[in-house]
Amino acid sequence: MRALQQTSLNGPQDLRLITDAPTPHPGPGEILIRVTAAGVNFVDISQARGTFAGGPKPPYVAGIEAAGEIVAIGPDASGPPAGPNVPGLAVGAHVIGASIGGGAFAEHLVLPAAAAVPLPAGWTGEQALGLVVSWPTALAALKPLGGLTAGQTVLIQAAAGGTGQAALAMAKHYGATVLAAASPGKHEVLRALGADHVLDARGQDLAAEVLELTGGAGVDLVLESAGGAMLEASLAAAKRVTGRVVVYGTAGGTAPITNWDLVYKHQVQLVGLNIGTLIRATPHIFGEVMAELFALLAAGVLQPGHPTTYALADGPKALAELESRNTVGKLALRP
Repeated sequence: MRALQQTSLNGPQDLRLITDAPTPHPGPGEILIRVTAAGVNFVDISQARGTFAGGPKPPYVAGIEAAGEIVAIGPDASGPPAGPNVPGLAVGAHVIGASIGGGAFAEHLVLPAAAAVPLPAGWTGEQALGLVVSWPTALAALKPLGGLTAGQTVLIQAAAGGTGQAALAMAKHYGATVLAAASPGKHEVLRALGADHVLDARGQDLAAEVLELTGGAGVDLVLESAGGAMLEASLAAAKRVTGRVVVYGTAGGTAPITNWDLVYKHQVQLVGLNIGTLIRATPHIFGEVMAELFALLAAGVLQPGHPTTYALADGPKALAELESRNTVGKLALRP
């Protein structure tokens, strides 16, 4: 089959299209899907650069998220998990899922049956990308970990990305005042999505602007995925003592934060989020997140996505553009 193989840990420029990758076979508890659309995520970049903890070793077929049609079911496969009134798995059903070990940038992908989620009625695979990665991450950061309630203020870093846009829509639905940060070329998108205030993520002093907008108090919650120097800005923008900063991304690199910083400089509640760890360590919380997510879908809070789509062979270009932060919304590859 055709697939994108990562050949080194030097980055997505070493992603190569191959035509002789073996078609995988589902084992116990697994299903095989014919991929109709694959989602591009920052995880793919982290894995390509060797910064993703426990990531695959090259050469490997890249990609963690895909939607497609079930073409084979392994023994003892049952599912799917969360969501009300979801049917059982069957050949011909269309699902979306994630495989953290890779394999999604290909014509076929093996998924754990328990991780396969049916596409919402009437949605295509491309429209559902984000349903098992970006959207649960955004919701977990807002609610069970971020504790967002009506009337509170939230700063969303990287708000124009797939996760950021979902978080913006959900935060507004929950009655929050949203401060959305992105580069200036993406501001109109954020205004159209309902952001109350749009900030320049590359401005000289983002934290000072947030404090001015909040009367010096800071925001109740920050969703932080920018990484690097922006983590410092996120900590400074949060309310002292009661403010929460949920960190779920490292797009801008790592940042040193010490115990001295948290005691004397940034007295905030700092929370780390990795959606894979949340699924494994607290499946009951993940179940609650997915049930709430399906309720938001039913209520029309989350609409079908409209990702920017690339041909499979253009995968290196898509990842490079995502890494340079020149993209808006979700990116997809079409096998």
